[in-house]
Amino acid sequence: MNDSVVAPAIGAAFGPIAEQLGTTAACRLTGRSRATHYRRLNPPPRPEAKPQPSPPAALTPQERASVMELMNRPEYADLAPAQIWARELDAGRYHCSERTMYRILKEAGQSGDRRRQATHPAKTVPELVATAPSQVFSWDITRLPGPAKGTWFHGYVLIDIFSRYIVGHTVEAAASAQRAEELIRETIERNGLVPETVHADRGTSMTSKQVSQLLIDLGVTRSHSRPKTSNDNPYSEAHFKTTKYAPDYPQRFDSLSHAREWMDAFIAYYNHEHRHSGIGLHTPASVHFGTADAVRDLRAAALTEAFERHPERFARRTQPPKIPTQAWINDPSKRTETPPQNSQPSNRLI
Repeated sequence: MNDSVVAPAIGAAFGPIAEQLGTTAACRLTGRSRATHYRRLNPPPRPEAKPQPSPPAALTPQERASVMELMNRPEYADLAPAQIWARELDAGRYHCSERTMYRILKEAGQSGDRRRQATHPAKTVPELVATAPSQVFSWDITRLPGPAKGTWFHGYVLIDIFSRYIVGHTVEAAASAQRAEELIRETIERNGLVPETVHADRGTSMTSKQVSQLLIDLGVTRSHSRPKTSNDNPYSEAHFKTTKYAPDYPQRFDSLSHAREWMDAFIAYYNHEHRHSGIGLHTPASVHFGTADAVRDLRAAALTEAFERHPERFARRTQPPKIPTQAWINDPSKRTETPPQNSQPSNRLI
C-alpha cells in the first residue's frame, strides 16, 4: 500500500495504543522504530541554507542587462537565442553562451515563443430557429464505403430542419464544390421556396466560392458550424447516423450506381414512411407538406374511440404527440456553456 496512506493511519493509531500499553508496545504493534518515534517528537532544527557562491565565469549584472538589451532589439526580438548567438558570432561579437541567453530570458519571463503569434477571434455560436418548413436548410457530405478498402463514395444530403424532410440529395464519386453548388441550386428551384438560411459545417465544399456566391445571389444567409464542433450541425449528423444504422445498410457498395439506388430508396422511406420522434412521430413529408395536423386529428379520434370503449385501460385520456412549433440549432435558452471543440456527434437518432 502507498506510504502516504499507511503513515497517517499508523500515526492515528499510535497515540491511543501508547496511552494504554506504553511506547515500546505501541512501536512493536505498529511497526514503528522507537528511534523514529522519539526523533519525530523532537525534530532537529533545519540548518539555514547557505548562499551559493557565484561561479567565477558568471556574467556581471551589467553584462546580463546588456545581453538582455541585445536580445530585445527590434531586429532580434522575434528570434530564438540560437539565431541571435550565431548572428552575433558571425559579426565577430561573443557575449555569452547560447544556454546563458536562455537562462537570462527565463529570469525575465521571456522564455516562451518570441515570435509574433497569430490570434483568431472566437467563432460565433450559430443560433438558428425555424418555425415552418423551407426556412432553414442544413446540409453535409458523408462518405459511403466503396467496393474496395480505401475507396469511398460521397453522399450529399440537404435537410429541412423544421420538418426533417430531405429536400435534396445525391451520391457522387468525389466531394466537389461545383456539384454541391448544382445540387443546392436544383434543390431550391424544385422546392419552390428560397430558404432564409443554409447551414453547413466548414468543409471545403461548404465554404467554397461557388456555393457562397450562389447563396449570395439568391439572398440566402450563410451559416457555418464552429471548427471541430459537430454538435453545431446536429440534424445532418444525426440523419447520417440514422442512415448508417439502417438494417439493410451495406457493408460496402458494389458501385456508384448501387450507392445511388440504395440512397434513393432509403431517402424515399425516410421521407414518407419513417415516423420521426422529433416531429411528433409524423413522417417528414407529412410535416413538410402540411398534412400532419389532419393526421394528428385522426390519431386523436382513434384514441378517443378506444378510451370510450375501454376507459378502464387508461389512467387518463391519451393525446397524440404534439408537433413542435420550433426547431433550433443551439437554442440559447438551453445552452449553458460552449461545447468542447473536440465534441463528438450526438448519439440521438432522428
